[in-house]
Amino acid sequence: MTTTPAVFFDGPRQCSVREQALDWPLPGHVLVRSQLTLISTGTELTLYSGEFPEHSRWAGMARYPFTPGYANIGVVEDVGAGVDPDWLGARVATRGRHSRLNVLGTDDLTRVPDSIAGEEAAFYTLAQTVMNGVRRSRVGWGEAVAVFGLGILGQLAVRFCRLCGARPVFGVDPAAKRRALLPEEAGIQPVDASQGAEAVRQAIAAATRDRLVDCAFEVTGLPRTIPDSMSTVRRQGRFILLSSPRGKTEFDFHDLCNSPSYTIIGTHGGSHPPVATPDNPWTRERHTEFFFDLLLDSELDLSRLMTRKAHFSDAPAIYESLWEARTEELGVGFTWD
Repeated sequence: MTTTPAVFFDGPRQCSVREQALDWPLPGHVLVRSQLTLISTGTELTLYSGEFPEHSRWAGMARYPFTPGYANIGVVEDVGAGVDPDWLGARVATRGRHSRLNVLGTDDLTRVPDSIAGEEAAFYTLAQTVMNGVRRSRVGWGEAVAVFGLGILGQLAVRFCRLCGARPVFGVDPAAKRRALLPEEAGIQPVDASQGAEAVRQAIAAATRDRLVDCAFEVTGLPRTIPDSMSTVRRQGRFILLSSPRGKTEFDFHDLCNSPSYTIIGTHGGSHPPVATPDNPWTRERHTEFFFDLLLDSELDLSRLMTRKAHFSDAPAIYESLWEARTEELGVGFTWD
């Protein structure tokens, strides 16, 4: 039996760091020592807060106490019986928890090229979700796109839509710090959401010759903002749920769907195909491979998105500060030295 320090959510807004027992050694598995783990602020802060409907899927996920996290860059420290010894010492991306050590199957490992910084590679799980969402949205060359919410997912959505040829791509958020992290390139336009929904709609209409956008992405996670975001979409346009809204939205299906004939598309990461097929070869693994290729070829620069790194022992203070003022940070990672 092995033990390791790990982060725990013990209840709503209760976080601790303590030792956790691991079943190791374990045949067919490897032991990965974490180097950097990324906080998924949307998912993890929702689970940390406990503020979600009692019988929702969120409630099913938040079975306290538990160890959060699913974006981990580490090194294979040991291998169990039956595992190819070539894995030993490999630098890997995994869905391991916020824990110094994780026991994982080899199917959960993706090798990380040496030239990719851990601060960028750690975004790979969130990139999978956004890539899947952009693919399901069918965003195409010359289409106008609005992304509502410029947290990590929104920042990635803006970049991926632009890589798909969308133009203009509007990044909409009330926080100036988040808007400032958008790439400064032609075709990407920040929009200040603090001026209100009508001001946002007017700004987008002016920039699109009154055509509005072909496709809008909801990435705020705020149920009440969805109807206003939909008002920026042209008739027969597409509305993409990339976030996981925390609660119910009051929704008039006639005025907000049937009359404008919108297509509404859900894009949860779980909609990835479990295996590649001729109809859809884009599994999580295939998206990770593509994500790393974009970083290697300098077609994607995420160097500014990791806004803070902290030692894992500071986790209780980090989660509480993020909950109190989440727009002050974007990518926050734990180091495990």
